Amino acid sequence: MPSPYVRRRRLAAEIRKLRESRGLTTDGLARLMYYNRAKISRLENAQVRPDLAEIINMLNALEITGSQYDKFLKLAHEAAQKGWWDKYGVSMGPRQKLYADLEYNAENVRAYNQTAMPAVLQAPEFIDALVTLDRCRGKLDYVPERMAEARMRRQREILRPDGPSYEIVLDECVIHRLAVPPRAMITQLRHMVGVVTAEERISVRVLLHDARIPGGFLAKSSFYLYKFPEPGDSPLAVVDTVTTDLLLTQHGEVARYTEMYDRVRDAALPRQESIAFLERVANRLTDQTGSGT
Repeated sequence: MPSPYVRRRRLAAEIRKLRESRGLTTDGLARLMYYNRAKISRLENAQVRPDLAEIINMLNALEITGSQYDKFLKLAHEAAQKGWWDKYGVSMGPRQKLYADLEYNAENVRAYNQTAMPAVLQAPEFIDALVTLDRCRGKLDYVPERMAEARMRRQREILRPDGPSYEIVLDECVIHRLAVPPRAMITQLRHMVGVVTAEERISVRVLLHDARIPGGFLAKSSFYLYKFPEPGDSPLAVVDTVTTDLLLTQHGEVARYTEMYDRVRDAALPRQESIAFLERVANRLTDQTGSGT
């Protein structure tokens, strides 16, 4: 199944292009359809799952036939699909739902993370420790048990035989600055090493705190890059901020983050050296704390 979110964005662009080719404004198309303007705007901005009956009415009103009709209907059908994440509703958190959707049919995922461990490689004990940290800021916008369950499902989906390749550049500061109990960090590091060692297409590269990154300014936040198998589904970037995730689709914007990713990747330790580094840190923390994990 293609990513419904990606298909909604593609459908939105096609509807906008079709409307403009007919010389219609958003208001004009709304009047033609006997809809309110907000409904057309939401469709053109991929803010809602499309209603197939409404799409058919639109195509008929604009006298679309033949292969173009079939193309729109196929896009609308794929955009209206529900994924495994939809059964969780809001309980898994809106941000995690977006990531699960994008990951599902991605060809590859690349990320630079300077504030957290990669969500799809987190151990259950580590997730519990993160929930405790998150409670410090007040009321949670998710159900912890459901969020953790969904996060482990994301990991299984990434590891399925036809799952995407996944590469994370992890800033070393996350290991030292994230205030989780040492035992939780030890468990997380060993879990991550185990997954990466067992699966060649999953990779973690550690960016040491003293690594120099030539070629420009430093990244201002964590971000993710997604590439999809079908040519019509353009690559996109998601920028992680404190309050929301910014989704970027413009070619120039995605290219800038791709260039930034290549720079931090080149400055990070290679795959095997990163695995060895994570093992050393886990062993050192074990010695320091006397943990038997």
